[in-house]
Amino acid sequence: MSTRGLAFGIDIGGSGVKGAVVDLATGELAHDRIKIATPQPSTPNAVAETVAKLVAQSDWDGPVGITLPSVVVNGIARTAANIDKAWVDTDARQLFSLALDGREVVVLNDADAAGMAEDRYGAARNIEGLVMLLTFGTGIGSALLYHGTLVPNTEFGHIEVKGKEAEHRAASSVKERKDLSYKAWAGEVTKVLITLENLLWPDVIVAGGGISRDAEHWIPLLGNRTPVVAAHLKNTAGIVGAAMAVDGGIAP
Repeated sequence: MSTRGLAFGIDIGGSGVKGAVVDLATGELAHDRIKIATPQPSTPNAVAETVAKLVAQSDWDGPVGITLPSVVVNGIARTAANIDKAWVDTDARQLFSLALDGREVVVLNDADAAGMAEDRYGAARNIEGLVMLLTFGTGIGSALLYHGTLVPNTEFGHIEVKGKEAEHRAASSVKERKDLSYKAWAGEVTKVLITLENLLWPDVIVAGGGISRDAEHWIPLLGNRTPVVAAHLKNTAGIVGAAMAVDGGIAP
């Protein structure tokens, strides 16, 4: 499904639509990524038009993998985080395929894509067993992989931890809003991690999101038992994972 070991991935977020050709042998972008501002309002048709524009700029004519900040089941968006609520119950796969003149499209959750990329090329590359990725941002996104196989659409950011939803306790946005020190915030993250590791017993937890760039300030302060490592691929993980989904035929 890829062309000469290359595939195209697009990562849709609340502020930007980013895409690039990915070298599947290395997980590296084959050219500079293209970024177009997410239209406001970010309705399905408006975003689909933006995706078509981005693909046209790339001169790519093959299948395309696309992430959404949504639970995606059989190509249908079931939730919408940081994008217009009109996405809920939209057949995203059909929408994007029509916008791209009928070409093949795979659509998946953005955290799932990042987890796949980190598992194959990044922080969890040499880890056998169960890998959990958590992205700390406005909320908490999650991905779970067992020996490289994705368990799609986990929503661990919404699990209740000591009477409060996990992302309301430990998202990086909570740190910013409450002006918490790294030590205080790491204490809240620890509560979430202990709850999750007691349920799932992962071999490693990969911490993603923008705050992972400051990992040295807070990961050493965590008090859970499972090793926690910072994500390696940063803002390319969603693009790389989307490209992997095309190559592997994943269609959650």
